[in-house]
Amino acid sequence: MKTVLARIVGRVQGVWYRGWTVERAREHGLSGWVRNRSDGTVEALFHGEDGAVDQMLTDCRRGPSAARVDNIVTETHAPPRGETFTQLATL
Repeated sequence: MKTVLARIVGRVQGVWYRGWTVERAREHGLSGWVRNRSDGTVEALFHGEDGAVDQMLTDCRRGPSAARVDNIVTETHAPPRGETFTQLATL
């Protein structure tokens, strides 16, 4: 099992990135969350099987069709408390 905190940089707000992330993360069987940040980035915590987390990060580099992802910065993190993947309010 792996847990990764990812900061997605680019045109990722106002393009349905969070909703898309929730759908994709649930398809991959991940738990965690996604939220917009006030600096214009999107932050997400992905927890699950190593391969599923890796695939989610690959998916995030493409994002939904209206997005433009310039960079993703990741770091290992403690697992989330919940069992599902949710969308949180902007930080």
